[in-house]
Amino acid sequence: MRVASTGALLAGALVLSGSALTATAPAAYAAETGVEIKKVSVNGGKAIVFGTSRTESFTISVTASDDSGISHSGHRYLGIDREVGDDYWTYHGTPTCTASSATTSTCKLTVRLESDIDLPRNTLAGPWKVKVQLTAKDGDYYGETYGTHPVQRRSTLSVNASPEPVTKGKTITVTGKLARANWDRYIYAGYTNQSVRLQFRPAGSNTYTTVKTVKSNSTGNLKTTVTAAKDGYWRWNFAGTSTTPAVVAAGDYVDVR
Repeated sequence: MRVASTGALLAGALVLSGSALTATAPAAYAAETGVEIKKVSVNGGKAIVFGTSRTESFTISVTASDDSGISHSGHRYLGIDREVGDDYWTYHGTPTCTASSATTSTCKLTVRLESDIDLPRNTLAGPWKVKVQLTAKDGDYYGETYGTHPVQRRSTLSVNASPEPVTKGKTITVTGKLARANWDRYIYAGYTNQSVRLQFRPAGSNTYTTVKTVKSNSTGNLKTTVTAAKDGYWRWNFAGTSTTPAVVAAGDYVDVR
C-alpha cells in the first residue's frame, strides 16, 4: 500500500499549473446541504502526466457557493486518489480559499511531490477520483467524490531516417523508439505493440501526411522502409492511450538527390 503524506505534499508556495482551460461541470450539491459546487479544475483541465521525476506538481481548483458564504477556516479538503487491487495512492491537503463575492469562493490546492515520496505504481495509471470537502459559514457541508481525472505515464518518441543524403528512388530506413515512464522502476521503458503513424512533410510545406502505420516491437522499437521521392521531414506520431499521452517526434530531414 502506498500513501503520500499530506505534510510533505503541501510544501512550497501555492502555484497554478497547466493551461488556462478549466473543466466546468453541472452544479452539484451534497445531500441535505446548500453548498453548491460550480466548477472543478484539475491541472488546468489537462491530464496529470508523471515521468520519473519526484518533483512534479499540479493544482486542484474548486469554485463553490452557499447563501452564507464558504468558510475559509473551517474543515476543507481537496484530493485525488486511485485504488487498484492492493495498490493505493492519494494526494490531498487543505486548500487556500479566496472569496469572489459574499456567497462564492474559489479554493485551490497545489500538490507537490518531493524527493522522499515515491511515484504511483504502474497499475494506477488511468482515471483518479477527485475528492472535495468544503464547509459553509452556516455549517452546511459538502463532502463527495466529484468525478474523475486522468493520470498518465509520460511518453517519449524518437526518429531517425537514413541514409542522408539519399538518391531518388532508393530506400530510406526510418527507425525510432516509443517509450513511457515506468513508475515501478524510475526509468523509461519501451511501450510495446502500439500503433504509431509514420508521417512525411515535403520541404517547403507545413503539413505532415501519414504514409503508413507501424507497430512497436517487444522493446518499443519502430522500423520501416520507404522509397525516396523528394526532400522532406520524416517523423513518428503516437496518438496515445488512456494511460499514456500522445507524443510526436521532431521531424528528421532527408536530402533526396
